Amino acid sequence: MAEQSNKRWLSLSEAPLDVTAAYQFLQTPAAGGIALFIGTTRQWTDGRETTLLMYESYEPMALKEMHRLLDVAVNRWPIHRACILHRLGEVPLAEASVLVGVATAHRPEAFEACRFLIDQLKVQVPIWKQEHLTDGQVHWIEGNEPPETTVT
Repeated sequence: MAEQSNKRWLSLSEAPLDVTAAYQFLQTPAAGGIALFIGTTRQWTDGRETTLLMYESYEPMALKEMHRLLDVAVNRWPIHRACILHRLGEVPLAEASVLVGVATAHRPEAFEACRFLIDQLKVQVPIWKQEHLTDGQVHWIEGNEPPETTVT
């Protein structure tokens, strides 16, 4: 599922994330700062070797929550463009599982808004992560509490 306008791009997809397309979407003459966070599947977590991550979501609610988070961010920072793209299904090692990008007039706002969106995404949006390990174990990963208060 994907939704895109000239200022927002939200996507949940089993296809690999296109970092170049996201950067091109965020580019605008009004922006002096673009912050882009890309979360990837890492090989080691707490001494355990990972083979892949599996993501599941309740897509209609996830997109609704992603919209809501962008609404909150747009009311806090002067955002020109923003994107939240998340993989579903299997995500192999070193591939991007999530991409959050923000374009603003100045660097501080871009960093702050991008950090807010990724932190809130991890606790507010109904996307579930399952870690597959080399020893055959499979674990559901709990969401993390962000450094700031969760948005309600």
